[in-house]
Amino acid sequence: MIVIENDWLKVEIASNGAEIRKVKHKKNGLDYMWTGDNAYWGRVSPVLFPIVGRLKKDQYQLNGQTYEMSQHGFLRDVIFDLDKRTPTSVSFVVESAGRFLHVYPYEFKAFIHYMLKEESLIVRWEIVNENTEEMYFSIGAHPAFKVPLLENETFEDYSLHFTPAANKNVMEYELKDSLIHEKGTANAIPTIQLTDSLFINDALVYSNIDFITLVSNKSSHGIEVTLDNFPFVGVWSKYMDKDGTMAPFVCIEPWYGIADTYNTSGKMDEKFGINKLKIGETFEAEYKMKFK
Repeated sequence: MIVIENDWLKVEIASNGAEIRKVKHKKNGLDYMWTGDNAYWGRVSPVLFPIVGRLKKDQYQLNGQTYEMSQHGFLRDVIFDLDKRTPTSVSFVVESAGRFLHVYPYEFKAFIHYMLKEESLIVRWEIVNENTEEMYFSIGAHPAFKVPLLENETFEDYSLHFTPAANKNVMEYELKDSLIHEKGTANAIPTIQLTDSLFINDALVYSNIDFITLVSNKSSHGIEVTLDNFPFVGVWSKYMDKDGTMAPFVCIEPWYGIADTYNTSGKMDEKFGINKLKIGETFEAEYKMKFK
């Protein structure tokens, strides 16, 4: 486990998937990340690549061939190498080196950088196209935040606040059988209070959101996620069918990509929300989490 810290935060990151496992605030003593309890959901903050969400029939077509790939891709289960490290930052890297060609016919290099700045953790991705052709991919984050943060609170004391991107239409989507359907445009998204049934139909999915706050109405503790210029975001918690309750965490997921639409052709180069990277070029994106 790699540890970075400053005067405000102490962060633990695993080399497996370069996954954030723990964020502790030194001044208020709170642990902000989900514990990864398998009884609900065994992950904490996986990186999604080279797809986000699920493919129709768990497969896609590219250059006349069909490939099988499970939900969210494979990078979350790959061991990363340590690239650079300081007391307040760390960079991880993984090179494909022919290991994934049976499911993803591209060679790539992926960097994940973590940097602390006061109460915030900045996450930056770099994806390098190492092929002799254009490369199609998606990438996304899936951090899960503990709710409630304090023992005297319940998850119903928490609410979600959304700030849409300026001068852009917000599209709201719904998931049916893990595939995307459009619900319509929404110029403003009202504050959403957490309830047992909020995620009964899977994630809440939007386009063109720049800022989301998950905050307690009792203590004002919470998380602010800045995701300027990300085309999509998902908000999710696991709905527990046995007792009709919500799991004790909420994921706020900045995405450059999205699950297949219900009417997809299945061709990767025609996939809704797919990114295209030219030969030798590098894709870069970052988001920020503030813990308060």
